[in-house]
Amino acid sequence: MSLLEWMISGFLLLGALFVLLGSVALLKLPDFYTRLHGPTKATTLGLGSLVLASMLYFNLHQQTLSLQQLLIALFLFISAPVTAHMLIKVALHHRLKACDNTQGQEQLPKD
Repeated sequence: MSLLEWMISGFLLLGALFVLLGSVALLKLPDFYTRLHGPTKATTLGLGSLVLASMLYFNLHQQTLSLQQLLIALFLFISAPVTAHMLIKVALHHRLKACDNTQGQEQLPKD
């Protein structure tokens, strides 16, 4: 195996690990605010790593730069934080309660 194939394998494993970590965080964290934080960060990084591995793989076999995959990565890195921000704003607007040990609760609106 060449060095490039090892890099592709590494990015695939790293991406799968981060996607798995984000999914576990979605299931295990206690409230909406913390549940949203885990998948937003970890899954974005994991999917970015998977798209990078895909770009390297197709660049290796087709000898061309795949701009579609570059656009997918750009869209992922722009849309995930914006979506998370919008969801948090809606939760704050609806005064969704955080669990008791969540830090930064003094900034949440009171009933």
